[in-house]
Amino acid sequence: MQNWKNILDVFILQAQTKDLKTASYPKEWAELTMKVSFGMGSPARIPWIGLKSQDQEVSRGIYPVYLYYKDLQTLILAYGISETEEPLQSWPAEILNSAETVTTYFKQEVPRYGGSFVFKSYKIRITGQEVSYVYSDTEKEATKTDLASDLSTITEYYKKIILLPSETVVSKSNQGLFYMEKQLEDFIIHNWDSTEFSKKYDLIIENGELLSQQFKTDVGPIDILARNKKTGSYLVIELKKNQTSDDTVGQLARYMGWVKKHKADEDVSGIIIAGQYDERLDYARTMFRNVEVYIYQVDFRLNQFRE
Repeated sequence: MQNWKNILDVFILQAQTKDLKTASYPKEWAELTMKVSFGMGSPARIPWIGLKSQDQEVSRGIYPVYLYYKDLQTLILAYGISETEEPLQSWPAEILNSAETVTTYFKQEVPRYGGSFVFKSYKIRITGQEVSYVYSDTEKEATKTDLASDLSTITEYYKKIILLPSETVVSKSNQGLFYMEKQLEDFIIHNWDSTEFSKKYDLIIENGELLSQQFKTDVGPIDILARNKKTGSYLVIELKKNQTSDDTVGQLARYMGWVKKHKADEDVSGIIIAGQYDERLDYARTMFRNVEVYIYQVDFRLNQFRE
């Protein structure tokens, strides 16, 4: 395995078998930790190769990832988003607002990872032990150099994103604030009837099951989804966790767009809950007529931010 195409070739060919072993693959690539998975116990429908920084977790992080959709004979190089737990950091708004999700790209539901964002897509052609990669959009075959360049582009971008200074975790007080943010979602759900939101909105409960918290969509989980008591219109609530203001606004817009399309709701509204005033967040808010910002205090009292 002297070049990246060799690694991909071995990965694609192994994915055709029931061999789940990964010990022979490099543990690092491009100064990132490399993880390979063909499944546990039985072959996965979507084998993958992920490249992550040390502070990101596969189960709760973002990272460049190859997703091999065997049934569709397509390899996706994606801006990966873990689906086990919501990541503590998100891809920048420029990705969230411009790149297609895997589900949107295929125009159909996929077994896994539909919420990750497509960077490159290759049609896979296997002849004996030879593997070729053809760009899905141009029908041009990707050379060894092309494949290495594609990976280099996304990994270098990723490393810049990961190294960006955090807006919240910069002091002991802010570390405490971030800890509180991680608990806030549960607090709001468990004390819904005591919050200002309950005056106008209901949580979504079906067949005795609470659906509002971490409401599942094919573009990621919504922190809290509620419905207007009178109109039935939806409210998307997003907590500003360890991410930039631009990321938070972009994420909220993405979820509101999903609700508008898939729930046929032209009047969907949004709320961002943050731990402190942020001028950039305030400027972004003014561009949306139906988005509000709430600032919470450490005792979890919610106060609507007003100019």
